[in-house]
Amino acid sequence: MDQNNFDKIIERSLAIRKKYHELEVQQNGKEWTLEQDALAYLTDAGLVGRDVMSHETAWPKKNSAEELEHKLGENIWWLIVLADRTGIDIKEALDKFLTKTENLFS
Repeated sequence: MDQNNFDKIIERSLAIRKKYHELEVQQNGKEWTLEQDALAYLTDAGLVGRDVMSHETAWPKKNSAEELEHKLGENIWWLIVLADRTGIDIKEALDKFLTKTENLFS
């Protein structure tokens, strides 16, 4: 994936989050807090585990491949949102992680 494409993914992700914030205000009178976003991410991360179990036939669930694909994408979306809300540049964070981890195997 090239840099411009990842920038566009980040832009789209944050625009979607803005729409969800509008819905939250409409439904609850206020936007979710950072902590609520983190909890929502953790919930979705847990669902990835369940969907992987289903993928491996260890858990009975219909449409698990479609759900797993959706939840993997949603988890990446949440990470972009959480990085933005905490003032972390997700591209820089990922690059630093990859470099540090690559160096472990050098």
